[in-house]
Amino acid sequence: MKLNFLETHDRLQHLVDDQSGNVFRGAEDCFKKNPFSLAIQEKCPYVYIHAFPKTADDGVNKKMFWHPRISKPKASTNSFLFRGISGTDMLEIIWIIPERYLWAQYQQGNLLENKDVLISINNFENHRSKLELPHEDDLPEWRQQQIMASILAEHTQQIRNKNASPNVLD
Repeated sequence: MKLNFLETHDRLQHLVDDQSGNVFRGAEDCFKKNPFSLAIQEKCPYVYIHAFPKTADDGVNKKMFWHPRISKPKASTNSFLFRGISGTDMLEIIWIIPERYLWAQYQQGNLLENKDVLISINNFENHRSKLELPHEDDLPEWRQQQIMASILAEHTQQIRNKNASPNVLD
């Protein structure tokens, strides 16, 4: 079988762009639509979006989990971390760290070469403690805890109000 290099490269580029677009769309959706993310943004000038894939029940497919948070988690392989500024559309890449066995695919000169992934891998391997440091604009831990307690209290009150409201159909 003879392959048309240009057609094959175009399909690969489409796949890479599509996968990258899915990740950034997921981060953006979590940032702009997730109720917990929006609750954090009402009380905090930023929100972290932590994402990681997990294998689905079928044992084959993977499902991406998106977790909004106020504090920066520990860096780990097979994870993504973005930092968004509340009230804006700004999302910053903190890290994109694939599984270790995939790292070589992102190296310079390879088809899947990716500058952000290479920087993330380098920081994870050589500067992990710096990578995990809070952002210079992050709130102190005591304030983060206050915000989380406030969000939890408001959510609990909403549930109580919903359960206490009379059922119109009765």
